[in-house]
Amino acid sequence: MITIEVVYPLPHEQILFQLEVEAGMTIRDGIEASGVLAHYTELDVDDMKVGLFGKMAPMKTVLRAKDRIEIYRPLIADPKEVRKQRAAAGKAMKKGGGDADADGAA
Repeated sequence: MITIEVVYPLPHEQILFQLEVEAGMTIRDGIEASGVLAHYTELDVDDMKVGLFGKMAPMKTVLRAKDRIEIYRPLIADPKEVRKQRAAAGKAMKKGGGDADADGAA
């Protein structure tokens, strides 16, 4: 038996499921054994993105002792689009900021 953790962090709550599973189980097996699917009924094990310690991993990855399975939430905004919007807003703003005079004194 090995000890693992399963976490599904939400903005308003973060619950960590710690459990012992048989050696040789996969990420999918660990998620199903943890009870997280019963607690968060909106989760679909066939459609979720998961990782181990912050790195994406396939569901068939075999678990090792002390692994932490992280279930990732879907993005609410496209990061590339957000960066483009910030860049466009920055071009529209006056560069330099503040009321510094020519020799740099405020």
